[in-house]
Amino acid sequence: MILDTSVLSAFVDGDAGVGEILSRQARAAIPVIVLGEFRYGIAESRHRPAYEAWLDSQLPHFDVPAVTDETAVAYTALRVALRRSSRPIPANDAWIAALALQHRLPVLSRDQHFDAVPDLKRTSW
Repeated sequence: MILDTSVLSAFVDGDAGVGEILSRQARAAIPVIVLGEFRYGIAESRHRPAYEAWLDSQLPHFDVPAVTDETAVAYTALRVALRRSSRPIPANDAWIAALALQHRLPVLSRDQHFDAVPDLKRTSW
C-alpha cells in the first residue's frame, strides 16, 4: 500500500483509522514525493522537531520506492491519458499513482481524484 501526504500526516498525528489499516498491510510504502511534501508542510511548523523525530524513527519501517525511468514512463502515459479524458490530477499525485501502478500497490488516500486513474485501487479510511 502506498501512502499519500494526507495519510502520512494523519498517521503521524495518531489517526487510529490509518493505523488500523496499516497494521493489516504486508507492505507499506511512502514515496519520496510524499516525503518531500510532508517535509515542506512541516518546515515552518511549531511541531517540526516532533514530526521530524517521528519520521526519523518510523521511516525505516516503510519502503521508499525509487523513482526510476520506468516510473517516468508510467507517469507520462498516465498524465497524457488523464488530460485526454479531461480528468487531470495534480502532478505530484500523478507521480504517486505512477509508483503505485508500477509496484502494483493500492493507494491509501481520501483524495477521490485517484479514482480517475485506470487500474489503480484507492483505499480510504
